[in-house]
Amino acid sequence: MPTDTTAASTGQQAAGTSGRKKGRKGRLVVLVLVLALIGGVAYGAYWSVSTVRASFPQTEGSITLEGLSGPVDVRRDGYGIPQIYASSDEDLFMAQGYVQAQDRFYEMDVRRHMTSGRLSEMFGAGQVDNDAFLRTLGWDRVAKQEYEEKLSPATKKYLQAYAKGVNAYLEGKDGKDISLEYAALGFENDYAPGEWTPVDSVAWLKAMAWDLRGNMQDEIDRALLTSRLGPKQIADLYPSYPYGRNKPIVQEGGYDEGSGTFEAEGGSGDGEGEGDGSGDGTGSGDGAGSELGGGTEGGTGSGAEGDAAGFEGQLTGLQRVLEDLPTAVGVNGDGIGSNSWVVSGDHTVSGRPLLANDPHLSASLPSVWYQMGLHCRDVSDKCRYDVTGYTFAGMPGVIIGHNQDIAWGLTNSGVDVTDLYLEKITGDGYQYGDKVVPFETREETIKVAGGSSRKIVIRETNNGPLLSDRSDELVKTGKKAAVESAAPDRGDGYAVALRWTALDPGRTMDAVFAINRAKDWDDFREASELFEVPSQNLVYADTEGHIGYTLPGKIPTRAKKHDGSVPAPGWDPDYEWTGWVDQDELPYEFDPQRGYIVTANQAVVDEDYPYTLTTDWGYGARSQRINDLIQSKIKDGGKISTDDMRQMQLDNSSSIAKLLVPELLKIDVGDEHVRQAQKLLEGWDYTQDADSAAAAYFNSVWRNILKLSFGHKLPKELRVKGQCLWVEPVNTTGPADEAGKVRECGQRSASQAQPDGGDRWFEVVRRLMADEDSEWWTTPKRGTRPGAENRDELFKRAMIDARWELTAKLGKDIDTWNWGRLHRLFLDNQTLGSDGPGFVKYVLNRGPWNLGGGEATVNATGWNAAGGYGVVWVPSMRMVVNLDDLDKSRWINLTGASGHAYNAHYVDQTDKWAEGELLEWPFSEKAVEDATTDHLVLKP
Repeated sequence: MPTDTTAASTGQQAAGTSGRKKGRKGRLVVLVLVLALIGGVAYGAYWSVSTVRASFPQTEGSITLEGLSGPVDVRRDGYGIPQIYASSDEDLFMAQGYVQAQDRFYEMDVRRHMTSGRLSEMFGAGQVDNDAFLRTLGWDRVAKQEYEEKLSPATKKYLQAYAKGVNAYLEGKDGKDISLEYAALGFENDYAPGEWTPVDSVAWLKAMAWDLRGNMQDEIDRALLTSRLGPKQIADLYPSYPYGRNKPIVQEGGYDEGSGTFEAEGGSGDGEGEGDGSGDGTGSGDGAGSELGGGTEGGTGSGAEGDAAGFEGQLTGLQRVLEDLPTAVGVNGDGIGSNSWVVSGDHTVSGRPLLANDPHLSASLPSVWYQMGLHCRDVSDKCRYDVTGYTFAGMPGVIIGHNQDIAWGLTNSGVDVTDLYLEKITGDGYQYGDKVVPFETREETIKVAGGSSRKIVIRETNNGPLLSDRSDELVKTGKKAAVESAAPDRGDGYAVALRWTALDPGRTMDAVFAINRAKDWDDFREASELFEVPSQNLVYADTEGHIGYTLPGKIPTRAKKHDGSVPAPGWDPDYEWTGWVDQDELPYEFDPQRGYIVTANQAVVDEDYPYTLTTDWGYGARSQRINDLIQSKIKDGGKISTDDMRQMQLDNSSSIAKLLVPELLKIDVGDEHVRQAQKLLEGWDYTQDADSAAAAYFNSVWRNILKLSFGHKLPKELRVKGQCLWVEPVNTTGPADEAGKVRECGQRSASQAQPDGGDRWFEVVRRLMADEDSEWWTTPKRGTRPGAENRDELFKRAMIDARWELTAKLGKDIDTWNWGRLHRLFLDNQTLGSDGPGFVKYVLNRGPWNLGGGEATVNATGWNAAGGYGVVWVPSMRMVVNLDDLDKSRWINLTGASGHAYNAHYVDQTDKWAEGELLEWPFSEKAVEDATTDHLVLKP
């Protein structure tokens, strides 16, 4: 890859194209940038090459930092990835703060303003609503409690040292010396960054937890669906987990009722997961759904009766608030997953374990991850760390990676740690049982750059903050909600509160450091117990040859009638959380006989487990494919290599294509142009490579099947904003046409609308395939397009629509079609790159890249079928750790180490990431020294 400042930064061509023109194009971009800015573009300011490069970090020579006790070496490789060497813990973490601030301080500053609800201080009045919502959640307030009351003295010492390093970097610098974005912000206000605090670091864990918060979106969706669908229809759209086909994570051992603990061997559960499952964790529960119209078997009927309109308004308003949150927070938890798996030495070429991980998050520029090594020159009581991996800029320690003894990875467990509660509001309080309890309130002031400050009042019930206070649509709560007849009088309606484990102070920051220095399985398990929020699947391997899995987290228990699937009645004490699952009762595995463990957001454990961890697991399409790939490699004594693990991460196979294509090929299509497209599927191996015409056509057919069979039948609150349909009237006063139908337009953003095409929809369609006359397979005639009365007629209609959709998008000649032209990744700077002036967007953003992969494939380049084909989340990094020789481990980041536009390391890993390549990952001192291109000494 090129390393000069201009050539590596353009990132304008698609992945896989030659870099022969990069240098020339990069020089032209910088030249145009300077000439345009000198010429008065972008608010008439004067920018020069020196302005663009003023914030680039010093990476060679020496810098004196007051507060260090000894010299610190910072060695960077050809990709700008730093490895830090120090002789004390405090020096190590102070240097980490300094170096991360060199590369990423603007990103860090935006993050802390987001987590504390102070974005308006940077970006003005347009962020007031976001700030109000984030203040209501109170991340910063909870982080302060954690820091003051929960964290160990050692952790506080590390956080203080880290903050000291960040502030040492800031000392004496103006905004333009820190980042190009501050120069752009300077056009509109006189904002200057303040000092970093330890609480700023802790608060970012709350944003991480928000990304991975569980099934809150599903709660909202199930409640909104009641406006148009009945309980049986909603149940069709949330099928039970297919235990008989897709294995859970834990397959050996089970919960032992006698001891009340989870046992890695034995236990009352057999771990085989036979049958489709209808108990805990299946999504078919009763309880709350039966009382609140949540679409479970005991539900109260469809919204056609008109009793849920007010509540729909509340939840629609909440959904819009969630959509408007900065994309730095992620895709609001919806659809986000991850892959990780570990293979024991019995099945590897080296005879020692291999561990792979690739978390799936919304694409961001710079990447949410920052690669780094933290090394004590001599590991001792004075300096306890020798660890490397992926960090968060703004937080000390390593989140995912390895030390000298163990490696670990994370995936989202999907455990349900959030519940929405309806609250009966009466005057200055809320009803609980037969009493009115006063709110807990606090008043906060939101400062606004270039404008007047705003004051807000935050109200809390025993179930948490009132989210319904944070939207104009929610201030007047619903007049009617789908509740049981015994519910309190509606009066002016119900409010909506959030109960969430992350709003209680916890010890996850302690867990980060404890995992970083763990030496064996016992250390790792003990450390993981501190990892309270978010609940994650943790996979483990060590240099002694052991592998393992554990599910940590602060996981609530609920009364039998409440399964967390839909909003619950806050006035009823029977719906409160009843406690927490004890750590000894949580599932784990250690050295299973099969010799490998796979986690990819599938069910953690079989349906015999006594606690309902969630009603909304991922449905196991990715996890089972990984299981199958491993099995195919190790059968007959085969061995797996580091590169085999990499190849598995890139697997593009579509399980829904395997199901549908044989049926699609049976359909007789008369139109020669549609038949020409149908022929693309003949002999297709179901892999979604970027250059595949078959993948392009199939995914378009899949999208149209979903639209015709489900999308057009969903309420407007779940459909794509601006897409309008004539539908049967439900709770509406709009004008009807001659057939008695009304025009309703979708209200949800394209990246979050339904049906999104993920593996829940794979399962929905799979279960309907045998029922060829299901009502879901019907669709009316629209214009010249034929209607459908059964499955095959609808499939034919979808094939016709897909042919003409791709003709419009890719051209009439199918020889020019390919999946990558539809499935493109754009990397947008998460602040000014999204909302800044056009020229600033051009300066900061990169792309597109044409990608392979797809939804619910191992190479999970996610797209939302309701909204289009563009990439909305990605494997945010990839790594493979070799426990036989750590220097033979491999890694890659989505973007690069630098957050500075036009720095050589802004997106210098992206082309290789898109091609599925991994970089060398040096760990030993010799390997790091051999890879060093820049050497900086930080001196006391």
